[in-house]
Amino acid sequence: MTGGRGRREKNRKAKNVNRKEIQRVGRGAFRVLVCDLRFAFFAFFLLPPRNDPRMSTSTPSKPYVLGTGDDELSRLGLQHRLWSDAACDAWKRAGVGIGSRVLDVGCGPGFASFDLAQLVTPGGAVVGVDESAPFIDYLNGQAAARGLSQLSGAVHDVQKLADVMLPGGPFDAAYARWVLCFVADPGAVVAGVASQLRSGAAFVIHDYFAYAGMTTAPRSEAHDVLVAATAASWRSRGGDPDIVGRLPALLIKNGFEVRHMQVHQRMARGGVREDGTRDPMLGWPLTWWRTFAPKLVAMGSITQLQCDEALSELASVERDETRFIVCPPVYEVVARKR
Repeated sequence: MTGGRGRREKNRKAKNVNRKEIQRVGRGAFRVLVCDLRFAFFAFFLLPPRNDPRMSTSTPSKPYVLGTGDDELSRLGLQHRLWSDAACDAWKRAGVGIGSRVLDVGCGPGFASFDLAQLVTPGGAVVGVDESAPFIDYLNGQAAARGLSQLSGAVHDVQKLADVMLPGGPFDAAYARWVLCFVADPGAVVAGVASQLRSGAAFVIHDYFAYAGMTTAPRSEAHDVLVAATAASWRSRGGDPDIVGRLPALLIKNGFEVRHMQVHQRMARGGVREDGTRDPMLGWPLTWWRTFAPKLVAMGSITQLQCDEALSELASVERDETRFIVCPPVYEVVARKR
């Protein structure tokens, strides 16, 4: 009897030990499971997918010459409003429509991208790429706020598009506005765009040629100093304010056929109109110089006195109904990938 009670006591103690061990291991496993679930929640809901185009995969070598501050964001918004008619006409000419997949090259904060996204509808897709992370953050934030699920942006150097695989490609069309004039290697941009397009896809470009033709009427030496300094500042950073002169050869070299070219020459009149308003196009050169002229001073391209004289002259043009500003000619090119 005593031996039997001893064995039962040993078995009871062994069971208690096993139960405690199971509980200890179970609590540890539960803690691990909770941690895993927390991480899974974070990864699934807060981190973008590995192939999400909003993820930055490259670092630009030089900052955007015009900056990416609030002043430039506001100027770009106005600029797009003034040129959105030309952009939409060119997109339609290129065949962009419902269901199209479009690459917006050097998209900035996305003002053209928003319009493209509405044009292609949720059945299509628009991917904007730009070297500025603040601009891409703005684009993605606005896309979410506006319910444009078909639009996303990613940080990329547009001169290295041939090295990346963008979701949504190959694309039916690409758009680049005032991009090629700023980059050191426009040929690399054209080649990279070609690598992202399907055969027969369109490449729509709006950019400058004869930029120095921008002037006031009557001519103003103070204003012309700004124009010359701006062109020189772009060239010093590898850009070309007359890039469209080289563009047909670059396109053909990279497998495109140039289908359409035209020039948009606009002017902005000073003074107040009969209804008490001013020419809206006047906002384009005025906001440009009021934003960029101080940057030219900071770069050492002009003196503060030259900046003040030029801005004073522009204010005079704005008030005077007998004067006007000849805006820089913008050239439109539509090419097809062979």
